[in-house]
Amino acid sequence: MKRCLSILGSTGSIGTQTLDVVRGLGLKVCALAANTNIALLESQIREFKPELAAVFDLDAAKKLKTAVADTPVRVVAGMDGLCEAAAIGSADLVLNSVVGMVGLTPTLAAINAGKDVALANKETLVAGGALVMNAVKRNAVKIFPVDSEHSAVFQCLQGCPDKRMLKRIILTASGGPFFGKSRDELAHVTPQQALKHPNWNMGAKVTIDSATMMNKGLEIIEASWLFDMPASKISVVVHRESVIHSMIEYEDNSVIAQLGLPDMRIPIQYAITWPQRFPSPVGRLSLTDYGKLTFFEPDLHTFTCLSACKKAIERGGLAPAAANGANEVAVKLFLDGRISFIEIGELVRKAMENQPDVQTVSSVDDILNADKNARNYVLNAVGHL
Repeated sequence: MKRCLSILGSTGSIGTQTLDVVRGLGLKVCALAANTNIALLESQIREFKPELAAVFDLDAAKKLKTAVADTPVRVVAGMDGLCEAAAIGSADLVLNSVVGMVGLTPTLAAINAGKDVALANKETLVAGGALVMNAVKRNAVKIFPVDSEHSAVFQCLQGCPDKRMLKRIILTASGGPFFGKSRDELAHVTPQQALKHPNWNMGAKVTIDSATMMNKGLEIIEASWLFDMPASKISVVVHRESVIHSMIEYEDNSVIAQLGLPDMRIPIQYAITWPQRFPSPVGRLSLTDYGKLTFFEPDLHTFTCLSACKKAIERGGLAPAAANGANEVAVKLFLDGRISFIEIGELVRKAMENQPDVQTVSSVDDILNADKNARNYVLNAVGHL
């Protein structure tokens, strides 16, 4: 089991739940990193006593330095600070739960420093899959998935003696708050309605991605890299109860599933304790309390983000990075009331299709340029540049 953690994104939903797991397991924290939530970060510093704290926002970093001047913690700032926290020598596991493309460079910094990574930042593999997985092989480190779906697949694969026996990965999706709705019904939904997820307690951006099913599209791309599977062998099924977190199908058509309450502390803890298991703060699953579990085909016509991501991974190259970048901007525009819910998927698809075919991704700069171009495309399309 990992003994000392560096936690990037410690004030977010995954970060705070990770610290809950850390408390239960009695582990040490050597570094914490956040963006602007200085009050919570200060509280975490005083409780867990890390040697390093990184703050991405420069002004917020100055405020934190003043707030914790009476402690021995060293405060660093910006992207350089995040990378320093990711590569800190005393960590034997880096948990990356920052939101968005900002997570890519620190992930690579951790890998290149020889650190195992517990990954909750989808964008790392969506945009930089080839670079990241090549770095993992080159440095002989491991990536442990934290997303509930990818963790479920990872857990199911512990009983797979030979990858050639694996026929298909089946990712489950809750369907979000708008399951069963038509495009016409979704034309005028509000951010407040989209932020009411039926099962999970997540940050705003991830919750909107669940409502549009963009999260499931990103997960297909991520699973393709994590498990070295073509997208054609990765399926999605809508499972409203979020009890089955994902499944794998073998060549003999046997299907293995991982089940549990919809609580992120299970996949977080398994990423930290693999290959061992310990008591967790999560309650026991009672199938009789649920009574029945339901399954449906995803609606690709209504939830166009999902189909856009499928096309992106089929195109390969920088198309996934473009889809991801476009989505980040579109979600913000929707939350700000500047575009409709339906327009998110349309803008993602158009920005992805606008990305030129480039099959070889040779550097982080290639990815960041594709990301920037997709963001600018969306802003131009809605007249906000």
